[in-house]
Amino acid sequence: MSDTIDPPAPAGNEVKSETVQRLKPNAVGLIGVLFMAVATAAPITAMVGNVPIAVGFGNGAYAPAGYFVATIVLTLFAIGYAAMSKHITATGAFYGYISHGLGRIVGLGAGFLTAMAYMVFEASLIGIFAFFGNDTFNSLFHVNISWIVFAIGMLVVNLVLTYFDINVAARVLGVFLITEIVMLSLMALSVLFTGGGPQGWSWGSLNPLNAFANLSGSVAGADGSMLTVAGSAGIGLFFAFWSWVGFESSAMYGEESKNPKKIIPIAVISSVVGIGVFYVIISWLAIVGTGPQNAIALAQDSATAGDIFFGPVGAHLGTWAVDLFKILLMTGSFACGMAFHNCAARYIYALGRENVIPGMRKTIGATHPTHGSPHIAGLVQTIFATVVVLFFALTGRDPYTGLYGLMALLGTTAIMIVQALAAFAVIAYFHVGKNHPETANWFRTFLAPLLGGLGMLYVIYLLAKNASFAAGTASSDWVFEIIPYVVGVVGIGGIVLAVVLKYTSPQRYSELGRTVLEEAHERQ
Repeated sequence: MSDTIDPPAPAGNEVKSETVQRLKPNAVGLIGVLFMAVATAAPITAMVGNVPIAVGFGNGAYAPAGYFVATIVLTLFAIGYAAMSKHITATGAFYGYISHGLGRIVGLGAGFLTAMAYMVFEASLIGIFAFFGNDTFNSLFHVNISWIVFAIGMLVVNLVLTYFDINVAARVLGVFLITEIVMLSLMALSVLFTGGGPQGWSWGSLNPLNAFANLSGSVAGADGSMLTVAGSAGIGLFFAFWSWVGFESSAMYGEESKNPKKIIPIAVISSVVGIGVFYVIISWLAIVGTGPQNAIALAQDSATAGDIFFGPVGAHLGTWAVDLFKILLMTGSFACGMAFHNCAARYIYALGRENVIPGMRKTIGATHPTHGSPHIAGLVQTIFATVVVLFFALTGRDPYTGLYGLMALLGTTAIMIVQALAAFAVIAYFHVGKNHPETANWFRTFLAPLLGGLGMLYVIYLLAKNASFAAGTASSDWVFEIIPYVVGVVGIGGIVLAVVLKYTSPQRYSELGRTVLEEAHERQ
């Protein structure tokens, strides 16, 4: 059964509002939280989708070094983020953290941006799942099924699975996640135990300093001709950072987890470091197995870019493994989309239960009486994602470059801004607000989040600089052109609403970002 928690005390002499319905407590453990956090990063999709771009148009064979740098920066960010999670347990993780650190006004703007990001991320992943589904059935079974069929099927399954206890989704995600990690690991081990690749071990790929080296020179193409290649280190670094989007979601499961003050910090650090080490090793051994120069040549053409991974798999394990790899690309993107559906539903619920607009607490802020899930918020998310998917389908846009690419760029722009704010919120919470001096530390809650936040600002700069390239052929689409304006309107809209509430409804303003589980209420 779902529990209730009390909202914050009202301002002035206003009457205390109704109690807040909460998500099912003790529903998921550390492993479940890790599954859901890592699933949002979609390891197999991130590797096959992003590594070839970094190799062909970024820093070439030094792409793994870019993942090394991203691991360092994101770990610094995660150290402060984990420290915050020990004291603030809330489904709206970024929203709650920034509200406590930088104030309710900035917090609501960040909450709106985060909700929007996760909402469009599900639509984005539906696009790439539908693309992979159509391609897989065409290549393996010679059956041409329209991508929209796969898209609608995923929307329905996501809605059904996330309607129930969160453990149902965690188990499904766990199965998909394990299979894709096993597949990538088999590829890596096959390269390792067969003595490397045709052009040596490429040790320079692991030097983090090489992450900032631009790709330049010439390589032999598949037909023997020489190709002149060039790339920007900024593109390589951006696509490395992009591969992590969603790792921070572990904190939003705190209210549903067992002993959140202990397991959420562990999940935050473990997911960042674990994903990072895995990405560095897998990308490096894929390049080694293909050959650094061969990999650069293959990456120049989107039709052969995936062979950086499929080549070593086919050569060492056989064609069956390549076919399985392609199927797992489809299931991996499905798992990622489901994880983002969970994230979006919980953010919509987190904003709704604080009654920002009267009536939201009893609708999207309500939980299922049996399953303790944010079922109404989940339905709202499905309706939103369906509208987005149908818009791209009915206007003839491609599911990969259009739906996946453009919505991913929109969501990434928003989430990177929020991550930077969250890093600085940690510093403000512990060192400006002087909260929990027993946790405050010069490195953990000051220097680490400061460096992590500055790193996030650098990634935002890379995104702005390389957005057109990342969008590819969709860069001429008017949807791409309005992305900065959408982000601005959503973020500023949240800020304006908070200001309005401050002067017109102090009681509702007092609740912004403050619905958190205190120690005394954690296990009702």
